[in-house]
Amino acid sequence: MEIRKRAELDALYPEAQKGIQYDSPELLLMRYIAENNTDGAMALFRDRRQFSDALPAADTPYGRFEGKEQIRAFAEGFINRFEADGLSILPKFQTRSGGRSVTEMVLNFEAGGMIDQVPMFVVADLGSMGTLEEVRLYCHSTFVPHLTPYRKPLFTPAHLEMGDPGLMTGAVKEYYTALHHMPGVDVERILRCMHPDCVFGGYALYNGQEPEKGLEALRRVYTGMSSYIPFKVGMRYETLIDDGVTGVIEWVHVISDQGRELGRIAMSGIAAYMRGEDGRLISIRISDYAWMEKEIDWEQTGTTEEEARKINAVTAFPAGVGRKRQEML
Repeated sequence: MEIRKRAELDALYPEAQKGIQYDSPELLLMRYIAENNTDGAMALFRDRRQFSDALPAADTPYGRFEGKEQIRAFAEGFINRFEADGLSILPKFQTRSGGRSVTEMVLNFEAGGMIDQVPMFVVADLGSMGTLEEVRLYCHSTFVPHLTPYRKPLFTPAHLEMGDPGLMTGAVKEYYTALHHMPGVDVERILRCMHPDCVFGGYALYNGQEPEKGLEALRRVYTGMSSYIPFKVGMRYETLIDDGVTGVIEWVHVISDQGRELGRIAMSGIAAYMRGEDGRLISIRISDYAWMEKEIDWEQTGTTEEEARKINAVTAFPAGVGRKRQEML
């Protein structure tokens, strides 16, 4: 079949990373869905999570499905939700650490004799014996038909402040320290932890253009970010999945008064930071809905704009620690 819409992830990384475990539960789940093997998909979930009474879940850009009955509906309706007739899976990267696994993949949706590719992160909280406790899917909103660009934060932070870089290691730690901690972004420090051929991108529609690659191109990218990070938009990471080569981070925004004046609203997102042989970053792959707030149709979200603006809201990000949460705006 001819590819009508190509994913950046496939164009930039045509070969799969070595060492992918094809029996990893999150990859098995998506393969079963592609094969219309709903019973196989459901066998990956227990009725309850192993160490709590909580229900298993599948969280997607278009809704959350809790309990096996709802997860079955998710699995059976997944291909139709993308207005497709068939599906095949191309895994590209896999990162496993600390009871979690994430596979970055290209989904080939077949419709009308053509293929529309969707790049997607599939993150799994793993149970014992090859089971899934929760799976979280991330892709850009533009890949999902009739989806408004709002992803309510999936995690409730214990503290509304940027994550502690000490939880990270190597180039990923250096990158986050230089980008997200006061007094401001240190662009040159960011560039020093990048390989000269570092590639930025992977989760958009491929338009045939050259990716942001090389230090001069990335200097422009991060100089732009420095106009609003971290004092207007902060990142709080809620999961870290790092195998020593790639660090994958699920995060939520924390938005200051200045950020809300720009129209920014707290949402969930994910990013992968891949180290080269010399330890510096060789690839940065991010999936979020940055700067799309004006396109949100609030009637589709189940959350009002007023409610959304109160989520993860702070007055400011002063230097130092002890940033206080603003309970009411």
